[in-house]
Amino acid sequence: MRTSLFFLLRFLTVTLLLLGCVNPEVPDVNATVNVIVVDGSVTDRAEPQIVRLNRSKADPKTGRFGSLPLTDLSVELVVDSGQVVAFHETFPGTYQLPGGFQGRVGHRYQLRFRLPDDTRYESSTETLRAAPPIGQVTARFNPLSLQTRLLDGFTAAHDFYLTTQDPAETRNFYRWDWVLWEKQEWCRSCYQSVYAVNTILPHQYHYDDMNGQYFVSGKGLFEDCFTPLQRPKDFSSEVIGRYVRGGNYFYDYRCRTQCWEILFNYGFNLFDDRYINGASLVDKQVAQIPFFTRTPALVEIRQLALSQEAYQFYKLVQDQTENNGGLADTPPVAPIGNVHNVVKPRERVVGYFAATGVATLRYWLDRKDASGPSVGSRDMLNPPIQSEEELFVALNQRRPSPEPPPPYGGNRFPPSILIWGGPPRVPAAVCVPSASRTPVRPEGWRD
Repeated sequence: MRTSLFFLLRFLTVTLLLLGCVNPEVPDVNATVNVIVVDGSVTDRAEPQIVRLNRSKADPKTGRFGSLPLTDLSVELVVDSGQVVAFHETFPGTYQLPGGFQGRVGHRYQLRFRLPDDTRYESSTETLRAAPPIGQVTARFNPLSLQTRLLDGFTAAHDFYLTTQDPAETRNFYRWDWVLWEKQEWCRSCYQSVYAVNTILPHQYHYDDMNGQYFVSGKGLFEDCFTPLQRPKDFSSEVIGRYVRGGNYFYDYRCRTQCWEILFNYGFNLFDDRYINGASLVDKQVAQIPFFTRTPALVEIRQLALSQEAYQFYKLVQDQTENNGGLADTPPVAPIGNVHNVVKPRERVVGYFAATGVATLRYWLDRKDASGPSVGSRDMLNPPIQSEEELFVALNQRRPSPEPPPPYGGNRFPPSILIWGGPPRVPAAVCVPSASRTPVRPEGWRD
């Protein structure tokens, strides 16, 4: 459910591997795909300016497709062919400009990066265009909004429509995105492990006759899932900890503080103003927000002003992701964007680096007009799904499985890994900031 341009480009890369190309001017696709994928932009908003760099690759023996983040690169932004601003790596393969940096309308921007082997890549130069302001946004519940393939047959969503005034003096190209903030109650899932607030002391154990062997908590902060490094082979030998049962089990932990899940649009919504130049664009559908939960949420509608070249690239990606899978469909051409190898310009590089003006409008979605089950409450009504469980179920396709609290006994079995001392069991987990989660209250959120 969390998709981005990067994942769509990965999909197209696989499609190219299977179908080949029809454009005779594009180099043939080798039996093994091995391409760099670029997904990023600079905007005129006061927001993180991010570029994601990955290598999409198929295993030469199995053909199995995978993606690896490109780490430890030298990445920089060139402004007006003169000023150079360095990116820094925040997550593997994710690079961000310094805080406070934002693009300015009318200025020109170019991406450059260098691999550890000194191979250099650069984008074409993009001029940042102003985005017209959003006039009005409305939302309507539609039980048949989504395609059945998106959410395993679930189709209910809120359709969003906007009105905007198209500038008459220029040719304009639009793209609409959305960002959704949902209140998250569950902050960590530990697979075959338990959440530990503090570090676990090595080679120290506690034993009681009721529950057996415990690991011992220290005082330093750990804030992560803990699992023993090895399983004891013989309990008569040196004790290294209580046996940890196998199997596919999770323990899920509530959030210690407020936390919000951040979800993004799953496709493209593009528009060329050639037929309405200078007129008002009225009730244009720009978003479909899935009915994830029955609780209110915050939506940001983003109106992007694209260059013609960026529009053509995204339109090609849109057409190929929407019109594939049929034998009558035209096999796709490579979604080559505006980034190239400086020394070997014929190397295939997928993706686009864009400079875009962005107009935004935030909308409080109270969902009072929604009916029927949500994604998080459907098919799981015995016992009924609680409101604080819905988002977890929608994102994980299972109910939360909390660690059983003490005291243990009777029908309350102890967890597979026991910890002695430290904060009381069961702990709550921290809300770790990431691209998909934040502990910071979003502007416009209502309690």
